[in-house]
Amino acid sequence: MGEFSWRVYGVCFFAAFGGLCFGYDTGVLSSILTMEDFIFTMRGRDYLTALEQGTLTGLLLAGCFVGALIAGQTAELISRKRTIILASLIFMIGAAIQTGANGYAMMVTGRAVAGLGIGGLSMIVPVYQSELAPKEIRGRLISLQQFMITVGLMIAFWAGAGTNINLTGEATWRVPLGIQIAPALILFFGAFFLPFSPRWLASKGRNDEALQVLAKLHANGDVNSPFVQQEYNEIIEQISQERAVAITNYLELFKGRNRRRLVLGMLIQVFQQFTGINSIMYYAPQIFKQAGIGEQSATLIASGVNGVLNMFATIPAILFMDKLGRRKTLISGAVFMGVAMLLCGIVMAATGRVYFDEAEGKHNVDMSGNVHASYFCIVMIYFFVAGFAYSWGPVGWIYPAEIYTLNVRAKATSMSTAANWLMNFVISQIVPVMLADITWGTYIFFGCCCFIMSVIVYVFFPETKGKSLEEMDAVFSGSILAFRDIRAGRQNGLNTVVDEKAGSINSEKI
Repeated sequence: MGEFSWRVYGVCFFAAFGGLCFGYDTGVLSSILTMEDFIFTMRGRDYLTALEQGTLTGLLLAGCFVGALIAGQTAELISRKRTIILASLIFMIGAAIQTGANGYAMMVTGRAVAGLGIGGLSMIVPVYQSELAPKEIRGRLISLQQFMITVGLMIAFWAGAGTNINLTGEATWRVPLGIQIAPALILFFGAFFLPFSPRWLASKGRNDEALQVLAKLHANGDVNSPFVQQEYNEIIEQISQERAVAITNYLELFKGRNRRRLVLGMLIQVFQQFTGINSIMYYAPQIFKQAGIGEQSATLIASGVNGVLNMFATIPAILFMDKLGRRKTLISGAVFMGVAMLLCGIVMAATGRVYFDEAEGKHNVDMSGNVHASYFCIVMIYFFVAGFAYSWGPVGWIYPAEIYTLNVRAKATSMSTAANWLMNFVISQIVPVMLADITWGTYIFFGCCCFIMSVIVYVFFPETKGKSLEEMDAVFSGSILAFRDIRAGRQNGLNTVVDEKAGSINSEKI
C-alpha cells in the first residue's frame, strides 16, 4: 500500500493536540515564575522561595505520574478514545483553577489537577496513534505527538514573553495560563468525532465495528480491501492467541515474555530524561546566562530561539523516521547530543572562571572574557536541542507505544510513561543543584550519559521499523542481545542474494 488515506493522518494529527496541551502547560510556568504580580498574588511578598517554586513544578509532575498510571486502567475499561476525552476534561479543570487562582494553595491545586490530565494524555495519545497507524508510517504519525509538544512549548514561551511586555497587572500571568484551555477544549469536543481504536474494539468482541473503522481509515470504507482484510485478520488472530494469557495485574508484566519489553519501554523513557533535555528547557535562561549572555533581553531571545529550533528540528523525524528506523535514529541522536554536551562542558571549563557567589550561595561561571567561547557554548546547546528533537524526543514516545502486545499495551505503556514523569521529577530536582555545585560538570555528566545510552541501544534494543503491532512477538522472540539478531538478519539477507545470483547463473548455463 503505497499511499495512505488522509483520514489516518487527520485523526492522528488531531489526537496530537494532547501533546500541545502537554507542551504548553510544561512550558508556561517558567514564563510566569518571575512576574512580579504573579509572585505577589501567590504569597503577598516580592519573592517565592526555592521550595515554593519547586512545589509548583513538582506537583505537576506528581500529577502526571499518577495520571499516566490511571490512564492505563481507563484505556482498557472505557476505551482509548474516551480516555482522551476524560483527560482533556481534567486538564481543562486544572487549567481553569490555575487561571483563576487567588493564592498559592489554589495554584498548587490547579497544577496537580492539570498534571493528572497531562499524564493521561501523554500516555494514551501515542497508544491511540499506534493502534490506528499503518506499520509503514507508524513512526511518522506518532512523531506528531512530539512535534505538538514542541509547538506547545514554543507558544508558551512567546505567550509569556508577549504578555509580560505588552500587558500589566494580573493579565500578565492569567492570560498565558488561560490560553492553554483553548487546545484542550478543541480536543475535548473534537475527540467525540474520533473513531474508536480498531484493536480495542476487537479486544471487546466488537469485530464488525473494528472492520468498519479500518475500512474508513485506510480504504475509503471498502471492507473488502486487501490491506484492510490483512490488517483485520492479523488483529483477530493475535487477540485469539492473547486471550489464553490474560494479564490481570501489573506484577504479571514483569513475568515471562513481557518483562523484556517492559524493561526496554521503561528504559527508553528514563533515558529520554537523562539526555539532559529538560535541564535545558527548564533552566534555559540560567544556562544561557552561565554561558555568557548577560542581558535579560538577550537571554530571553536566546531561550525563544531555542524553542523555535526544538520545533523545527522535529520535522525530520516526521518525514524520515520510518526510513531510518528506531535504532539508527536513537544511536545517531545520542552520539550527536553527547558530542555537543561534552564540547560545551570542555570549552566552558577551559575558558570560563568558576567563582562562588555569596549572595546567591552557589557557584557561577564567568565567560565574559571570551565572547567566542560563549557563542560556541550556546551553539552547542542549540545543536544538542536539535539532536534531541529529531531522535530521542519522538522515538521516546514511539517505541513504548508499539512494542507491547494488545492485552498489555495500555498497562505497560502507562508504566513506561510513569517512569518518564518520575525521572522528569528527579532531573528537575537535581539539575539546579548540579548547576550550582559543579557548573560545567553538568554538561559533561549528560554528555557521558548520552554515549552510554547509544551503546545500550545498540546492544539491547531491537529494530521495530516496518513491523505491524501483531508482529512484535516475533521481533522480541530473538536474543536479548539485539545486535546479534540484526547481524544474523543481514547475513541471511546476503546469503539469499548470493543464492539468487548463483541460481540465475546456473539457469543461464543450462
